[in-house]
Formats: sequence, structure tokens, C-alpha cells
Amino acid sequence: MAVIIKTPEEIQILREGGARLAAILAKVADMVKPGISTADLDAYAYKLIKDGGDEPAFLNYKPEGQSRAYPASLCTSVNNEVVHGIPNPNKILKEGDIISIDLGLKHKGMFTDHAITVPVGKADKASNKLLEMTAEALLVGIEQAKGGNTVGDIGHAIEQFVNRKYGIVRELSGHGVGKKIHEDPYIPNFGKPGKGQKLIPGMVVAIEPMLNIGKADIITLSDGYTIKTADGSRSAHFEHTVLITEGEAEILTIF
Repeated sequence: MAVIIKTPEEIQILREGGARLAAILAKVADMVKPGISTADLDAYAYKLIKDGGDEPAFLNYKPEGQSRAYPASLCTSVNNEVVHGIPNPNKILKEGDIISIDLGLKHKGMFTDHAITVPVGKADKASNKLLEMTAEALLVGIEQAKGGNTVGDIGHAIEQFVNRKYGIVRELSGHGVGKKIHEDPYIPNFGKPGKGQKLIPGMVVAIEPMLNIGKADIITLSDGYTIKTADGSRSAHFEHTVLITEGEAEILTIF
């Protein structure tokens, strides 16, 4: 699959969709508290998306190689879950947990993707530092997402910033987005400057560092979707959809 350059009309739709998605995810984050189930969060995200006349991008999405479609609108990954945690009415959030909430939106036929990790009540110092570093790593990567740079420049900047303080998940990465929820190019959170796909104005990409307090190794659970840290350490995940321009990238998932 080749890189897809978006038209000005498509970019405007992605701006609209990104703003809607960011507003919805912020509302879902506000609902996070002890005693809430991950299924409660999913139901709320679904309602907000449908009330706006849009469609959840992940619900019934079947990635290549998967035997079944993803069964929810929201990915809810708690503590040592890295990504793709499936919402469950029996998974009740507790004080001190951390949860990654990852949501995709289809607006007028175009897709945006956004994730944040938040504490449940008050988290411990190590967890708060993990969240702070992962959020900052995303911004560091976005700084390199400009026309003329490469995918390797993004990954290298994230890798240098993290500086071995945390495990950088290597098997999962950012990606192109827009006409589909996953497009080329593949955007790892590590790399070499000047290497890989050249970034061209009009490209739209999702950048999403995933950092573990412990080692980078991950495992996939028997549900086929939930990915956890192999050593049981906590993990955080932040993601924005951004537009590549001649200058600084434009973050689309803000409102």
C-alpha cells in the first residue's frame, strides 16, 4: 500500500473529525474514576460518537491476520496492559490504577485516531512520571514530523528522549491514517535519522509512543487483542493524528 496524500477537502474533514474525537476522548477521560467499569467507558464513548452523527472506527474492525473483529468502540488498557484492552463490565477501575483510552472516529468517511493515558484517582509517583514522559515523548516525535524529514527522524527523536529510562515497545508503532484507520507508512518509536519513508506535505499520520516502566517485551493474551508487558510492569500510551506540512506538523486531534 502506497502513502496517501490527502486533498485540501479531505484535510478539512479530518480537522473536523479530529476535533470531535479529541472532545469525546476528553469527556471519556473525565468519567474515569474508581468504581467505573471499562465497559461503562466504552458505552459512553459509543453514545457520544453516535450522538454526533459519526461512527466508531474500531467497532467491528478486523485487522489483517485477526480471526475476529474488535468487539468495542474504545480500547481500555489498564496498568500492565499496553494497548487494545477489550472493555469488560467485570473490569472495575480502582484507585491508583492507570488506564489508556484509545479511540478512533469515522467522520464523513475519513478516520482519525487518538489516545491518552490517565490515572484513576491518584496514582503513585512512578506511574505519574511514566505518563508525563510518554506524553512528552509524543510531542518530541511530533516536532520532527515535518515535510522533508523522515519516519526515522520521528522514531530517533522519541528514542533519544526516552534515553533507556523506559522500555520502548518495538513491535507496535504509529501509522498513516485518513481514508483507512491504518495506512502506510509504519512509524516506529525508534529509528535512525534520515532513514525510512520521507514525510510529504499532505500526509496524515498517527504518532503513538508506548513506554513500559520495565522492559520493552510484550505478550498478547488469548483474546487475540489485549497486549501486556511481559514483565508485568505498567505501560502508558499517547497518540495524536497529525498533518504533515512544510513546517511544523498540525495536530488534528485537538479541540
